[in-house]
Amino acid sequence: MADTATNILVAGVGGQGVILASDLMADTFLAAGYDVKKSEVHGMAQRGGAVSSHVRYGKKIYSPLIKMGEADYLFMTEKMEILRWLAFCNPSTVIVADDITINPPSVNLGEMEYPQDIEQTLRTNFKKVYIISASAMAAELGNARAANVVLMGAFSMLLDIEEEIWLTCLLARLPEKLHDLNKKAFAAGRQAI
Repeated sequence: MADTATNILVAGVGGQGVILASDLMADTFLAAGYDVKKSEVHGMAQRGGAVSSHVRYGKKIYSPLIKMGEADYLFMTEKMEILRWLAFCNPSTVIVADDITINPPSVNLGEMEYPQDIEQTLRTNFKKVYIISASAMAAELGNARAANVVLMGAFSMLLDIEEEIWLTCLLARLPEKLHDLNKKAFAAGRQAI
């Protein structure tokens, strides 16, 4: 078990399952025997605003908040949200994100343009960037709302925690009628890495 904390910043747009994803991470890390702390900000989640959560795990964790420049992972359910959280990154931060574009109100009102070079900028500044078509993959499986689980499957490939623990914790959080879809979504994400 690692002596230092692992810091994961989870963020996206309201309604994309950011809080469920961070809850699932916390459950999984606890089940794997780690100490875990989590913090979340809902913001204007009901209106499609930014939602974020800090998840930290390790041998002993004292604070749920990640310091600027200390995120080990960014887990992003929307591409432009990555830009909002770059101050928490360092050159070794690993980025896992859905390639979906959700225009913020300022873009819809014509006050700004959606950045077109996000992925290129990330690949120039970070060694490990995984931009995955999670929403499209989830839609192909029958429900685009499972995109966060596709991303979770991909993310699970980057950590040394058994797949069975991830799946057990995932299914414990969901109604039984959603188990089959989410098992497929998780597996699709694991294959995407």
